[in-house]
Amino acid sequence: MADFDDIDLKTTQELAEDIRKALKEQEVDIKASKEEENDGETEVIDKSDIIVDKPKSESEDNNKDPHYEGFCFVCHRPESVTGKLIHLPNNINVCYDCMQKSYDALTSGQIDINKILKSPGMQIFNIPGIQNMNQEMPAQKKIKRHKEGEEKAALIDINHIPAPHKIKGMLDDYIIGQEHAKKAMAVAVYNHYKRVASDVSDDIEIEKSNMLMIGPTGSGKTYLVKTLANLLDVPLAVTDATSLTEAGYIGDDVESVVTKLLAAAGNDVDKAEQGIIFIDEIDKLAKKRNAHQRDVSGESVQQALLKLLEGSEIEVPVGSSSKNAMTPLTTVNTKNILFVCGGAFPELEDVIKERLTKQASIGFGADLKDKYKNDKKILEKVTTEDLRKFGMIPEFLGRLPVIFTLEGLGEDMLVKILKEPKNAILKQYQKLLALDEVKLDFDDGALSAIAKKAMEKDTGARALRAIIEEFMLDIMYEIPKDDNIGQVTITKEYIEGTGGPVIVLRGQEAAG
Repeated sequence: MADFDDIDLKTTQELAEDIRKALKEQEVDIKASKEEENDGETEVIDKSDIIVDKPKSESEDNNKDPHYEGFCFVCHRPESVTGKLIHLPNNINVCYDCMQKSYDALTSGQIDINKILKSPGMQIFNIPGIQNMNQEMPAQKKIKRHKEGEEKAALIDINHIPAPHKIKGMLDDYIIGQEHAKKAMAVAVYNHYKRVASDVSDDIEIEKSNMLMIGPTGSGKTYLVKTLANLLDVPLAVTDATSLTEAGYIGDDVESVVTKLLAAAGNDVDKAEQGIIFIDEIDKLAKKRNAHQRDVSGESVQQALLKLLEGSEIEVPVGSSSKNAMTPLTTVNTKNILFVCGGAFPELEDVIKERLTKQASIGFGADLKDKYKNDKKILEKVTTEDLRKFGMIPEFLGRLPVIFTLEGLGEDMLVKILKEPKNAILKQYQKLLALDEVKLDFDDGALSAIAKKAMEKDTGARALRAIIEEFMLDIMYEIPKDDNIGQVTITKEYIEGTGGPVIVLRGQEAAG
């Protein structure tokens, strides 16, 4: 902003003449009629007489989309709120209210327009955030809109919603095991999109089927949701609950999860309102035990999420994770957004065991205290009461009616995960080496050895890639050196460190 202490003030008439000349040089023609207010001090621009003519380039015409609305560059309100915008050069849009305020500021005898126009980084409207109009401005954030009276199209046609068994069948191609989880998710998603796609013709309103997934780390919670969203071709936002805090504290507020979904939907509000939000690490929001200070990242976040899970209209920033004066806002209704929460819930097994062994420990009907000690499927016995004792508030659990668990991965399941899914890890490496015209094989002993090492790490399927990356490093480095290599076989001895891979040259491969 220029320093106005040494500027000679002009009369109102001279300033008005300077404004008209300056705007004419910027190829903007504003015709305004002036009306004197009762006190005779303030001039008002008649909005109906403002005409803005601007030479349109071919690129600007191509980038214009009638389904998107612009924002005022000054107050950041959308066109649906401010009314028709005034289009200035270099991608600047200004609403009539801000133009009136700018005109009043310029004609009040406070600014020398000529000095402002010539100053570096000039701000012609005397409002912070307005850049030099002679420079090319970045495109503003836009939100896709639909015309008034236009029906919102459902993302999934009610007549073409895949049946639950078909949804599960599609998941089977990518995910090994977890039969109960896939069945529960298929039914919940099927019912949810039937609810979204159908018209409410009577007084019966179907509630949302929000889900809570419980399973150890690496069991496929996130992968399940991502695969399902890809198969149904709906917007998906994956967020982490550990970064969420109560509004007003350092971190992201709960509205940021909807902002991510809006971005995934290309800023199309109607499309985002039918998407899926996956909140991972939801167990980190459990109430802190023996905490005397305010729990801003635990119970408070659970309470803030209640309105989103239930369904409400909230204002979210466009293109930013936090609300500020420079970020436009839009309204999103979460009524038809499917929320899926997932977490490992460590130590939940102890809570379940305590409940199961609480009955009398003596007598003929007594259970042994260590009866459930080695039970691998202990999580399947979880109840809402166990989750409340873990630290989840009952109001939060009440908005997640579908609760199911994922089982821990055994050695046999890890071997299947290595080779059977469409996007299996081994198939990925085989494709990479096939680009070098090299065939890659793994013998059964090598697969079992990799699965055993993964079980020792106790991080589920995530350990598989880490182990294979380690053993494939030297192979991926050495193979491009020699064009004669035609086939590589990974053996059990190579995985266990007692031998090496079997390498076959191209001539030997042909002879064999």
